[in-house]
Amino acid sequence: MYATEQIRKSFERIGLNYSPGTRPTADLLFRIQPALAMTVPYENLDILRRVPLSLDYGDLYDKIVARHRGGYCFEINGFFGELLRSLGYGVTEYMARYLRGEHEIPMRRHRVILAEDCEGGKWICDAGIGQSAFREPLEFREGAESKQYGEVYRVTKEPFFGWVISDLYHGEWRKFYSFTEEEQLNIDYVMPSFWCEHAPESPFRDAPMLSVKTPEGRVTVDGDVFRIFRGDEVEERVISEEERAGIYRKYFGLDVT
Repeated sequence: MYATEQIRKSFERIGLNYSPGTRPTADLLFRIQPALAMTVPYENLDILRRVPLSLDYGDLYDKIVARHRGGYCFEINGFFGELLRSLGYGVTEYMARYLRGEHEIPMRRHRVILAEDCEGGKWICDAGIGQSAFREPLEFREGAESKQYGEVYRVTKEPFFGWVISDLYHGEWRKFYSFTEEEQLNIDYVMPSFWCEHAPESPFRDAPMLSVKTPEGRVTVDGDVFRIFRGDEVEERVISEEERAGIYRKYFGLDVT
């Protein structure tokens, strides 16, 4: 659990104010997740530099809050889940299959949070996705739909995949990711994270992948391509190595070389 001062600094990191004794309400949850998604960047820079990742909650706090870095799903959602626990939410974590853009059933290598608020509401929470994703929690209920930030998401259930999150894409529902209700411990994410760090076929080892959400969309770097998404519009250009550090600093808040 994070101490009161760590919670306060975590809130400060994502642009929120914290008062001790704050109740773990749904309203607060709906403030934390968008704030986290718009301030803590999705990034794989340590993997590219072959810096070993740690999923220890203290190390995640140090990286994300003290050193003002980001991370990928195992790191960001690990920090997110521990912050929610420290605030008094009931937190259960699951392993998910990322289905969007896949032609075959992929391995489970995504971390997802189920949070229960003080009034018994249950919510699917996720701030660890670089692509377009729900910025507000989704109600954990079959058939639940959420319209947010110009996007629409739906929660369904299937015999094999279990719970399925889909997004509405060009008028059709597209599977986003799925998970089953097998509770995971923090240590259960060490092995898939190690695969993402070291496997030759891992997509995280090839080129910089950075993303942060904005009220209008998101800002990304994919290799040498810099993009700003605003609704259906995309501004895109190739960046040079000389300007890379400045872009990382300006758009992602990262002061790294």
